[in-house]
Amino acid sequence: MSRSQKIRDDSLALGVAELKGVAVPVRALRGATRLELDDATEMTAAVEELVTQMLQRNGLTSESLISMIFTSTPDLVCMFPAAAARGLGLGDVPLICAQEIAVPGALSRVVRVLAHVELDLAREQIQHVYLRGAEVLRQDLAQ
Repeated sequence: MSRSQKIRDDSLALGVAELKGVAVPVRALRGATRLELDDATEMTAAVEELVTQMLQRNGLTSESLISMIFTSTPDLVCMFPAAAARGLGLGDVPLICAQEIAVPGALSRVVRVLAHVELDLAREQIQHVYLRGAEVLRQDLAQ
């Protein structure tokens, strides 16, 4: 292995991506929101609000997004949360959806997101966003 390959591998292991030869810090940003009903209009509004708040509170633009993973509880089947996020012009950002595990007693009608972003902040400075009653999921992180 060459010295430059070793440095690159070490940087990636430390959470730093390389973009055209420039090191870019990569962080994970969490968020969640809760819907009143399993309704496509409400899903769109809630997801757009969540993603917008995640970006705004962390001083980011869509250009900072690397990828986003959305999950929803099993009781939400009206649409894919990623489809709602596409309405914000995220057509070039890789998005994917998955279903949460059906844990008895878990909070219902919740959409969660894990965003990988280019962000030069320490972990403790990141503003995770929990809205519409989802704050109870992570009171230690909710702002």
